[in-house]
Amino acid sequence: MSETAQSPTTGETLLQRVIMPRPADPFAVRALYLDERPGTTLAPVEPLRGEQDRRLSLTVSTAGGRRTRVHDRTAATVPPGTEVSFGAYFNAFAAGYWRAWSTLTAIELRLDLEGTGRVDVYRTKADGSQIFVAGELVQGRRQVTLELDLRPFEDGGWYWFDLSTDEAAEQGLHLHGGGWHAQHDAPGRAAVVVGMPTFNRPADCVATLTALGSDPQVLDTVTAVILPDQGTRKVRDEAGYEQAAALLGDRLRIIDQPNLGGSGGYARIMYEVLHGTGPHAGGIDCEQILYMDDDILLEPDSVLRAVAFSRFARSPMLVGGQMLSLQARSQLSTMGEVVDRNQFMWRPAPETESHHDLAARTLRQSPWLHRRVDVDYNAWWMCLIPRRVAEDLGLPLPLFIKWDDAEYGLRARAAGYRTATVPGIAIWHMSFIEKDDSSDWQAYFHYRNRLVAAALRGPDDPRALLKETFKRTLRHLMLMEYSAVALQIKAFTDFLAGPEALFPKLPVVLDEIRELRSRYDDGRPLNSATDVPLADLDALGAQLFPEPPVGRAKAALGLARGVLRNLRTPDPALRERPQRNVPWANAQWFVLAGLDSATVSTPDGRGVTFRRRDPLLFKQMVTESLRLHRAVAADWGTLRGRYRAAEPTLTGRDGWKHIFE
Repeated sequence: MSETAQSPTTGETLLQRVIMPRPADPFAVRALYLDERPGTTLAPVEPLRGEQDRRLSLTVSTAGGRRTRVHDRTAATVPPGTEVSFGAYFNAFAAGYWRAWSTLTAIELRLDLEGTGRVDVYRTKADGSQIFVAGELVQGRRQVTLELDLRPFEDGGWYWFDLSTDEAAEQGLHLHGGGWHAQHDAPGRAAVVVGMPTFNRPADCVATLTALGSDPQVLDTVTAVILPDQGTRKVRDEAGYEQAAALLGDRLRIIDQPNLGGSGGYARIMYEVLHGTGPHAGGIDCEQILYMDDDILLEPDSVLRAVAFSRFARSPMLVGGQMLSLQARSQLSTMGEVVDRNQFMWRPAPETESHHDLAARTLRQSPWLHRRVDVDYNAWWMCLIPRRVAEDLGLPLPLFIKWDDAEYGLRARAAGYRTATVPGIAIWHMSFIEKDDSSDWQAYFHYRNRLVAAALRGPDDPRALLKETFKRTLRHLMLMEYSAVALQIKAFTDFLAGPEALFPKLPVVLDEIRELRSRYDDGRPLNSATDVPLADLDALGAQLFPEPPVGRAKAALGLARGVLRNLRTPDPALRERPQRNVPWANAQWFVLAGLDSATVSTPDGRGVTFRRRDPLLFKQMVTESLRLHRAVAADWGTLRGRYRAAEPTLTGRDGWKHIFE
């Protein structure tokens, strides 16, 4: 270690600041910043039974029950007789990702410390094995620098540091600031345009604008904030907007436009950057475009980290932020995503866990988090796209919602631009445990846009894709989700109409699918199961459900029985009174396929749908879906040619200009 006068939390060499939890953060969120469990090892642990147990284990983990005293976002004190590890999600350094994608071969850890104590640095291998790197005693006020090699991290691994004090230390050890740094200045410039399309989420938008404007270092990197406001509840009218706008000054630009969905909002942001309208006709000063959703909670340092990663990248690439759960904020919901090229469907990257609770199992206790995870794309809840990449690839497709981000990532990859989803760069976003958008009004976009993206980026042979979507047809019908099948049929029909229909559909398709969905029972939610007569099942029977069929043979037999039942005439008495009430968690095909009617609660628990079996509709929908699947299969080669020929128009300036101007 050596002393240095350079600031550990600023400068052109800064890769990531050491940051502290906010005072308003829930207790469990503290574990994303500080690991206050001395002696933690990278071994499997039993999950804790509940929140009470977890709080107790965190509180008594340090000597004498004392915990780190946080002063502000970058400063804290480790009391006497205490050890704290910064081997936590936001403060450890994901060295494997920098080793893979950046030009750096070494970094520096810089800490501004005062008091009496010790600093120790560790690294891990891709399997989570922990290795001690260096340690040093600290006396008085000093700035220390540790040079760290990135070469051992080919397959993954992290760096972190621990601070500790003994009982004799009167004042403990004060961290005035710290950061992970490159050994030379970043190439290029930090000039990021933050883009956040919104639809009727004014409070969330104001909170994000405030977070951006309240951090001076973040504000110094931001040249513009573009907010396409597509809603009826305007951000300008929200409480706190004036204060947030004052922080951002002339950087903030709100554009009122019709609801064109996420793709129309994100396309507008890129359009303004590259081409500009009105006073920005010459474009906007920008080196990086940072997309963010409107329903997030922002960790501002993630902006700085994404920009730094982009500037030090070996070649231009997309830099994605991970998703933490807004409902349970200590959970890492999504580590990274890939696209199955055969079925052409997105999925979590292999060997990753969804909804991993970092308060229950910290970074040091989770070996799987230490392997580098490679991705095909990053969702646009937070994704940085270098300007030169946008200039090369063009704008997003006019898809309204769904698949625009995945297609763009695949488009980038095909052109030689990779994507990295980097731990420690993250936002909090509503997780998907309280919704099933594959069955609601969004089902149309899932099906149509998947086909569009597959025509552009997918397999030569669509059989696996179409086999999977037809299985979904049968599943929807077993669940009496007739509106979802109606939307699937419309999606296939519109896809077969060709790429020429995409732009004309953009402003009107939402009204079309909502009207179509409203024709079916499952598309008209009720407030409660008490809005219809109660089922006659006794309390015991109402809470017992069939077990899922195990194995292919039993599943096939169950499916055959379900199809046969759906062809028989239902009990007329069960049209007005549900046969049973089914909680969302039990709404499986093998349950509902055996019923003539049921109320089914919605995924968020706010209502129910009253579903009634209809044999005639079942036959019609199976027949039409099968016809459309065969039509797509038969004409796949021609369809691919049409969509690929139309790509320059779909992603170019002129097509979008007609929509925007």
